[in-house]
Amino acid sequence: MEKDLKVGIVGFGLRSGLWRHAHKPGQGSEVTIVCDVSERGRADAAASIPSARITDDLEELLASGLDAVLVLTPDNQHAAVAVRTLKAGIATFCEKPLDITVEAADLILKTAYETGTRLYVGHNMRHMPVVVQMRQIIQEGTIGEVKAIWCRHFVGDGGDYYFKDWHAQRANVTSLLLQKGAHDIDVIHWLAGAYTKRVAAVGDLAVYGNVTNRGNNAGKRMGEWFSVDNWPPTEQKDLAEVIDVEDISMMNMVLDNGVLASYQQCHFTPDYWRNYTIIGTKGRIENFGDGPGNTINVWTSRTSGYAAPDEVHTIQDGDGGHGGADPRLIEEFLRFAAQGGPTQTSPVAARQAVVAGILAAESLRGDGCARDVPALPDGLVAYFDAGQPALIRD
Repeated sequence: MEKDLKVGIVGFGLRSGLWRHAHKPGQGSEVTIVCDVSERGRADAAASIPSARITDDLEELLASGLDAVLVLTPDNQHAAVAVRTLKAGIATFCEKPLDITVEAADLILKTAYETGTRLYVGHNMRHMPVVVQMRQIIQEGTIGEVKAIWCRHFVGDGGDYYFKDWHAQRANVTSLLLQKGAHDIDVIHWLAGAYTKRVAAVGDLAVYGNVTNRGNNAGKRMGEWFSVDNWPPTEQKDLAEVIDVEDISMMNMVLDNGVLASYQQCHFTPDYWRNYTIIGTKGRIENFGDGPGNTINVWTSRTSGYAAPDEVHTIQDGDGGHGGADPRLIEEFLRFAAQGGPTQTSPVAARQAVVAGILAAESLRGDGCARDVPALPDGLVAYFDAGQPALIRD
């Protein structure tokens, strides 16, 4: 009988719920140690995983004989931790976004390449049914060759999710186009089969910057302040003391295969869901709702005016968070950590999503002009595209 993988966790905060999918003693993996610099994080970890060692010392975690580690820290600490876990030879899961600067994101990839340690980035939307099903429709050729992708993201819980803690500050996230949008930018790239080469954007802190009811939520968790009764946005309570990220943003992208794409993000809408429209040479796809039981509609016939879709696909469900995406994400990571091989997520794609978001933020805070995405070295791209085999690094 094979021994369980020994798994560590660094950062026991907003994404700490992933521990449930990694901690399965006797079934392949066990969380043996958790590191968090906050007293609250350590207390939560001890209550959730009584059998695990709890520490505030990353060196103790690095020396504990781990096979794999989940880096679930705030975004601006991803590289600071992941570079050390990679250098220690521990297969590393880095929560998305990869980091909040181009330099930090590239350093993570470079370190994984130079050490040969396996790197996996937690873009769980590549496992979400709505995305997987839309991609399958595209790959089947139903709408022909993709030419345009639009994504409207109605972040109806934005005031509670992103404007009451560290997410509200540029120093921690660069922008919400990066922090929140990295998911959708990656999905756009995946559906189009290409990466952004040029991006421009506009945006504003249109609502929450004018709300004067502020508070210090340090040490609290989102569940302690979240309520659908916090409405309308202009009457939000206990927003973060410092808010300097935009609450509405719009970016346009030119992809390297000629596909044109746009992403719009608003944090003060009454509803919360993503709407994708994918237009090809033979039809288009549009989802109405993005959760289990909602629909993906497909039009492939020419009509005059609005017409019912030619096909309607019900979005599937699965056990676990995000329609079953979270358990599939961790299952794939642990398999990759143990055995290697291809994965549905991609470190290069994660980097490309981050950089597109960073440059979009630069554009909207500047003159709105387009920015070009800097390329990665060909050898590094080849290494990750090949599934991170050690021999290709030479």
